[in-house]
Amino acid sequence: MTLTVTPDTYNFVAFDTPYTARIAERMAAQLGLDDVDILIAVNENSSLTRIDIEVTGSLVTIAPHSGAMEDTRRPRQQSELNTTITMARGMLRVRDRLRGGFADAPADTELSLPQAAIWDTYIMGRIAHMDIEVNKQAWVYNFRNRHGFSDAVDVVFEKVWNLSNATWAELSALSANTLSITA
Repeated sequence: MTLTVTPDTYNFVAFDTPYTARIAERMAAQLGLDDVDILIAVNENSSLTRIDIEVTGSLVTIAPHSGAMEDTRRPRQQSELNTTITMARGMLRVRDRLRGGFADAPADTELSLPQAAIWDTYIMGRIAHMDIEVNKQAWVYNFRNRHGFSDAVDVVFEKVWNLSNATWAELSALSANTLSITA
Protein backbone atom coordinates (compact mmCIF):
# COMPACT_ATOMS: atom_id res chain seq x y z
CA MET A 1 0.00 0.00 0.00
CA THR A 2 1.04 3.54 -0.63
CA LEU A 3 -0.56 6.46 1.11
CA THR A 4 0.05 9.93 -0.28
CA VAL A 5 -1.16 13.24 1.14
CA THR A 6 -1.31 16.40 -0.96
CA PRO A 7 -0.55 19.25 -1.02
CA ASP A 8 2.98 19.19 0.39
CA THR A 9 2.58 22.72 1.73
CA TYR A 10 -0.50 24.80 2.45
CA ASN A 11 -1.15 28.43 1.60
CA PHE A 12 -4.47 29.13 3.32
CA VAL A 13 -4.53 26.82 6.35
CA ALA A 14 -1.89 25.84 8.92
CA PHE A 15 -2.00 22.08 8.24
CA ASP A 16 0.88 19.63 8.35
CA THR A 17 1.12 16.99 5.61
CA PRO A 18 3.28 14.46 7.55
CA TYR A 19 0.93 14.79 10.56
CA THR A 20 -2.09 14.12 8.32
CA ALA A 21 -0.26 11.16 6.76
CA ARG A 22 0.47 9.62 10.19
CA ILE A 23 -3.20 9.86 11.19
CA ALA A 24 -4.33 8.47 7.82
CA GLU A 25 -1.87 5.56 8.01
CA ARG A 26 -3.05 4.71 11.53
CA MET A 27 -6.71 4.75 10.40
CA ALA A 28 -5.94 2.69 7.26
CA ALA A 29 -4.23 0.03 9.38
CA GLN A 30 -6.99 0.04 12.01
CA LEU A 31 -9.71 -0.26 9.36
CA GLY A 32 -7.97 -2.95 7.33
CA LEU A 33 -7.20 -0.76 4.32
CA ASP A 34 -3.43 -1.08 4.53
CA ASP A 35 -3.47 -3.10 1.28
CA VAL A 36 -5.03 -0.27 -0.78
CA ASP A 37 -3.30 2.65 -2.51
CA ILE A 38 -4.79 5.82 -1.04
CA LEU A 39 -4.44 9.44 -2.10
CA ILE A 40 -5.55 12.03 0.46
CA ALA A 41 -6.05 15.24 -1.55
CA VAL A 42 -6.90 18.05 0.87
CA ASN A 43 -8.84 20.95 -0.67
CA GLU A 44 -7.53 23.86 1.35
CA ASN A 45 -9.61 26.36 -0.65
CA SER A 46 -12.87 25.29 0.99
CA SER A 47 -13.94 25.63 4.60
CA LEU A 48 -16.74 23.10 4.08
CA THR A 49 -16.71 19.84 6.06
CA ARG A 50 -17.36 17.80 2.93
CA ILE A 51 -15.38 14.65 2.08
CA ASP A 52 -15.35 13.44 -1.53
CA ILE A 53 -14.50 9.80 -2.26
CA GLU A 54 -13.48 8.22 -5.55
CA VAL A 55 -12.62 4.56 -6.07
CA THR A 56 -11.04 3.91 -9.46
CA GLY A 57 -9.22 0.71 -10.26
CA SER A 58 -6.42 0.29 -7.77
CA LEU A 59 -6.47 3.85 -6.41
CA VAL A 60 -8.72 5.32 -3.75
CA THR A 61 -8.93 9.11 -3.51
CA ILE A 62 -10.22 10.74 -0.35
CA ALA A 63 -10.59 14.49 -0.86
CA PRO A 64 -11.58 16.28 2.34
CA HIS A 65 -12.28 19.99 2.26
CA SER A 66 -10.10 21.72 4.85
CA GLY A 67 -13.07 22.57 7.07
CA ALA A 68 -13.45 18.87 7.83
CA MET A 69 -10.01 18.82 9.46
CA GLU A 70 -10.08 22.25 11.05
CA ASP A 71 -10.19 23.11 14.74
CA THR A 72 -13.59 24.76 15.20
CA ARG A 73 -12.22 27.01 17.93
CA ARG A 74 -9.11 28.04 16.02
CA PRO A 75 -9.93 28.77 12.38
CA ARG A 76 -7.43 27.56 9.78
CA GLN A 77 -5.63 25.39 12.39
CA GLN A 78 -5.60 21.62 12.09
CA SER A 79 -7.45 19.54 14.70
CA GLU A 80 -6.19 16.08 15.58
CA LEU A 81 -9.69 14.91 16.47
CA ASN A 82 -11.34 16.29 13.33
CA THR A 83 -8.53 14.96 11.14
CA THR A 84 -8.95 11.53 12.74
CA ILE A 85 -12.73 11.59 12.26
CA THR A 86 -12.35 12.79 8.67
CA MET A 87 -9.87 10.04 7.81
CA ALA A 88 -12.08 7.43 9.50
CA ARG A 89 -15.22 8.71 7.73
CA GLY A 90 -13.58 8.63 4.32
CA MET A 91 -11.94 5.26 4.85
CA LEU A 92 -15.09 3.62 6.23
CA ARG A 93 -17.03 4.77 3.17
CA VAL A 94 -14.24 3.36 0.97
CA ARG A 95 -14.19 0.08 2.93
CA ASP A 96 -17.98 -0.19 2.65
CA ARG A 97 -17.77 0.26 -1.12
CA LEU A 98 -14.86 -2.16 -1.57
CA ARG A 99 -15.67 -4.87 0.97
CA GLY A 100 -18.83 -4.15 2.86
CA GLY A 101 -21.82 -4.96 0.68
CA PHE A 102 -22.11 -1.46 -0.81
CA ALA A 103 -21.13 -2.26 -4.41
CA ASP A 104 -24.68 -1.43 -5.50
CA ALA A 105 -24.76 1.93 -3.69
CA PRO A 106 -25.12 4.96 -5.94
CA ALA A 107 -22.10 7.20 -6.46
CA ASP A 108 -21.71 9.74 -3.66
CA THR A 109 -22.93 12.52 -5.96
CA GLU A 110 -26.09 10.53 -6.74
CA LEU A 111 -27.10 9.76 -3.14
CA SER A 112 -30.32 11.40 -2.00
CA LEU A 113 -30.07 13.47 1.18
CA PRO A 114 -31.81 10.76 3.26
CA GLN A 115 -29.52 8.08 1.79
CA ALA A 116 -26.43 10.14 2.58
CA ALA A 117 -27.72 10.80 6.11
CA ILE A 118 -28.36 7.13 6.90
CA TRP A 119 -24.94 6.10 5.55
CA ASP A 120 -23.27 8.90 7.55
CA THR A 121 -25.13 7.72 10.67
CA TYR A 122 -23.88 4.16 10.10
CA ILE A 123 -20.32 5.44 9.61
CA MET A 124 -20.33 7.80 12.59
CA GLY A 125 -21.80 5.13 14.88
CA ARG A 126 -18.91 2.83 14.01
CA ILE A 127 -16.43 5.66 14.63
CA ALA A 128 -18.02 6.30 18.04
CA HIS A 129 -17.67 2.59 18.82
CA MET A 130 -13.94 2.89 18.06
CA ASP A 131 -13.77 5.17 21.13
CA ILE A 132 -13.24 8.27 19.01
CA GLU A 133 -15.08 11.25 20.44
CA VAL A 134 -17.97 12.31 18.20
CA ASN A 135 -20.83 14.75 18.69
CA LYS A 136 -23.69 12.25 18.48
CA GLN A 137 -26.36 14.93 18.86
CA ALA A 138 -25.19 16.64 15.67
CA TRP A 139 -25.71 13.38 13.78
CA VAL A 140 -29.14 12.85 15.39
CA TYR A 141 -30.10 16.29 14.10
CA ASN A 142 -28.74 15.54 10.61
CA PHE A 143 -30.72 12.28 10.52
CA ARG A 144 -33.92 13.98 11.73
CA ASN A 145 -33.55 16.74 9.14
CA ARG A 146 -33.53 14.13 6.38
CA HIS A 147 -36.01 11.59 7.80
CA GLY A 148 -38.38 13.58 10.03
CA PHE A 149 -38.77 14.53 13.66
CA SER A 150 -40.54 11.76 15.58
CA ASP A 151 -39.93 9.09 18.17
CA ALA A 152 -40.11 6.43 15.44
CA VAL A 153 -37.33 8.19 13.51
CA ASP A 154 -35.21 8.34 16.67
CA VAL A 155 -35.63 4.57 17.12
CA VAL A 156 -34.31 3.99 13.58
CA PHE A 157 -31.41 6.37 14.23
CA GLU A 158 -30.39 4.39 17.32
CA LYS A 159 -30.65 1.12 15.41
CA VAL A 160 -28.42 2.39 12.59
CA TRP A 161 -25.98 4.08 15.02
CA ASN A 162 -25.44 0.75 16.77
CA LEU A 163 -25.08 -1.44 13.67
CA SER A 164 -21.67 -3.00 13.22
CA ASN A 165 -22.33 -4.74 9.93
CA ALA A 166 -24.91 -3.67 7.35
CA THR A 167 -25.27 -3.67 3.58
CA TRP A 168 -26.38 -0.89 1.27
CA ALA A 169 -29.65 -2.72 0.61
CA GLU A 170 -30.39 -2.83 4.34
CA LEU A 171 -29.58 0.84 4.92
CA SER A 172 -31.48 1.95 1.83
CA ALA A 173 -34.56 -0.03 2.93
CA LEU A 174 -34.36 1.40 6.45
CA SER A 175 -34.18 4.91 5.03
CA ALA A 176 -37.15 4.37 2.70
CA ASN A 177 -39.23 2.78 5.46
CA THR A 178 -38.39 5.63 7.83
CA LEU A 179 -39.44 8.19 5.25
CA SER A 180 -42.76 6.36 4.79
CA ILE A 181 -43.41 6.50 8.55
CA THR A 182 -43.20 10.29 8.56
CA ALA A 183 -45.02 10.86 5.25
